[in-house]
Amino acid sequence: MKCILFCQNNYSFGILEPIKNHLALNGDEYIWYVNKKILADFPFTNENHTTEISDLEAYQSDAIFVPGNEVPHYLRGVKVQVFHGLAGEKKGHFRIRHYFDLYLTQGPYFTRKFLEFKNKYRDFEVMETGWPKLDVYGTDFHKYDTEKQNLLQKHGAKKILLYAPTFSPKLTSAPFVTEELKTLVKNPDYLVLLKFHPLMDVNWLEVYKKIAEETPNIIFETEKNIIKFLLMADLLISDTSSVIYEFLLLDKPVVTFKNISENILWENSSDYNQLIPLVENNLSKDPFAQNRKEIFNQYHPYIDGKSAERMVEAVKKYCADFGVPEKRKISLFRKMKMYSLFGKPAKS
Repeated sequence: MKCILFCQNNYSFGILEPIKNHLALNGDEYIWYVNKKILADFPFTNENHTTEISDLEAYQSDAIFVPGNEVPHYLRGVKVQVFHGLAGEKKGHFRIRHYFDLYLTQGPYFTRKFLEFKNKYRDFEVMETGWPKLDVYGTDFHKYDTEKQNLLQKHGAKKILLYAPTFSPKLTSAPFVTEELKTLVKNPDYLVLLKFHPLMDVNWLEVYKKIAEETPNIIFETEKNIIKFLLMADLLISDTSSVIYEFLLLDKPVVTFKNISENILWENSSDYNQLIPLVENNLSKDPFAQNRKEIFNQYHPYIDGKSAERMVEAVKKYCADFGVPEKRKISLFRKMKMYSLFGKPAKS
């Protein structure tokens, strides 16, 4: 099977890497498509990759794995939506844009909703596989234990707190917790790691870089894949970000501010001034420990580290059942959008 790993944003690398590993292990071919704007962040430069859509046309793929929302309809291959997060409350998560032949869902909560859309539109398939980015939870759960202990020892701290807000201007807590975070680390037991979304406003990135430079026990992290910091952290501080669910699946406490989810199963507050007591209470008492079981069961009940494998097998089954589509039929409006994003096909 010939596959395209389609990356419009740099968070796609960590999502697609387990799929790439499984393809390589089983002798399937693949090429990375990397948007030019993120090429400097691409970690697999020794592998087959391109920044040109025309190269993908010539490649004649059987399947295209897409963590984002768009993919050129005119490329050959099954257009596969693998998703870029677990936040179902985010605007657009359940929007059907009609670019995809196959939706591979993370857990029952997502599967139910996409099956409803499948029954309505009848032009795509849905299979539940789990999410490849979280395969590391099943295969390398303790991968960063030594690094964590060394980091704590270096800073004389006992707990790692991860601050990972969303980038959305309407939802982010970044403008409101600067002083609270500086006050928080006056307790020497706490080490705060700052990890921002690739699309975060650059002005706020500069603010937090300066805070990290001036404040002991606050570190501004630049590594692209957040999984490392999720595994290392003892508690997450956020707002309305899909990373919340990724962290809850590790069975660790979360504190958020003004989260818009309809089903909040963790500590959420509208008062930024309560950051310190909320952190202390959740570390010491963990009052939402039982609630996390529902997140696990509904959002991602897979701990075997084989979601990428299931995704590849699901695509092969789709090809066996329905064949490999030469292109995707979409509306003229959608076609025009694809042309504006990716250009017109070389072969008309």
